[in-house]
Amino acid sequence: MLVSVLDKCVGCGACAIINPEVFDIRDLKAIVNTDKIEQTEDLCIDAAINCPVNAIEINDY
Repeated sequence: MLVSVLDKCVGCGACAIINPEVFDIRDLKAIVNTDKIEQTEDLCIDAAINCPVNAIEINDY
């Protein structure tokens, strides 16, 4: 699974609350810790679904 944060991220922090192992907020934007995606794929999907601006993109390999 590939997880990326698009430029339209507003840094609300919802993703970091849902999945703090993968998402963090830096400089008012979410960043992705790719080392932890595989262990928390369901939470990555939840974060994408709950992003208020649809800034999290998830793709299969």
